[in-house]
Amino acid sequence: MKKVWIVGASGRVGSALLKQLDCLKYEIMVTDATEVDVTNREDVNSYMKISRPDVVINCAGLTDLDACEADPDAAYRVNAIGPRNLAMACDRIECKLIQLSTDDIFAQNEDGHPYNEFEQANPRSVYGRSKYAGERMVTALSTRFVIIRSSWIYGTRVDFISKVCNAVKTQTPLEVPINQYAVPTSAKELARVVAYFIDHDLYGVYHAVCQGSCSRYEFAKEILKGIGKEVELIPVNTTDEARPLYSVLDNMMLRLDGLHQPAEWKAALAEYLSETGGNE
Repeated sequence: MKKVWIVGASGRVGSALLKQLDCLKYEIMVTDATEVDVTNREDVNSYMKISRPDVVINCAGLTDLDACEADPDAAYRVNAIGPRNLAMACDRIECKLIQLSTDDIFAQNEDGHPYNEFEQANPRSVYGRSKYAGERMVTALSTRFVIIRSSWIYGTRVDFISKVCNAVKTQTPLEVPINQYAVPTSAKELARVVAYFIDHDLYGVYHAVCQGSCSRYEFAKEILKGIGKEVELIPVNTTDEARPLYSVLDNMMLRLDGLHQPAEWKAALAEYLSETGGNE
């Protein structure tokens, strides 16, 4: 039975993976910062020596953009030093590391074309730079790794869907950018891609987003349509320099390897809202 360690298991992707993976097929080990602090090298090494996993999936990360801007040291500690510690520990026991990353490593393309895995990163935020630093740590220190980038992930707890639903509950007008573009991606769809790499000997950098793209405003309108509710949406042009205006990803490597593509974003969103009403 293959041993799989999910780091940051209570987050959106970690929670989706726990629903996705068959506990009769895998021995699944789950931790969060309270059990294993990935920024502490000794904590990581000690856990690896005891548990000796075959695959480590790193879902841990400091993802709050404002918190990252306010405290860059904390961002780099979690998003770069954490992956470094895991990469070194994995390499010692020849364990595969699956590192989750983000579209925020890219800034806006002038011609507005989707980013594939071979294009140069150019992050504009502390969050994006710290996640890209984590990628570089993994590629430099691990020989058996998969880096999976995604965008606008939703699926549990506080996310953009919960923000829209809360605005509906209080009937508070919501300002939504019309000039931010990416791909809303269901944690469930992303988990399916991540799960594939547990058992298959493929390595490298992959993008895994739902198909299509939209603005934040279009995303919000589709959420309201899915829950059958209304609230006033105020279209605005964002001036927040910490957030990329265009970070649409192209799943080129999934396509070239003939692998499963996540569902179209509207279909995935409709499925999620039909199952949860946006209240998970």
